[in-house]
Amino acid sequence: QVQLVESGGGLVQPGGSLRLSCVQSRSVPIAYTMSWYRQAPGKQRELVASIRSGGSTNYADSVKGRFTISRDNARNIMYLQMNTLKPEDTAEYYCNLHLITGYDTWGQGTQVTVSS
Repeated sequence: QVQLVESGGGLVQPGGSLRLSCVQSRSVPIAYTMSWYRQAPGKQRELVASIRSGGSTNYADSVKGRFTISRDNARNIMYLQMNTLKPEDTAEYYCNLHLITGYDTWGQGTQVTVSS
């Protein structure tokens, strides 16, 4: 099993920045996709950004140009740098690991609140 632990959430004013981290308990020697999802109250969980083991990334249209996903493979940590935050970015943010074998696991979430 692989455990994921997110951190870095908090309260920030509109226009501010936060960096989320997702620590993976151990490395996996097979192809994977790691992602950040978010869920706002009363809304469905949505994909924010993904990074594959080959390094390719993709982003939701709503965060393109503002958020950057990255991964430190040596430390097994995934990051989400969030800039120019908007109130509509307020949500619980979750990291996800999906292996090519079909294995799938989630972190416990970290709350991001964008408000003045």
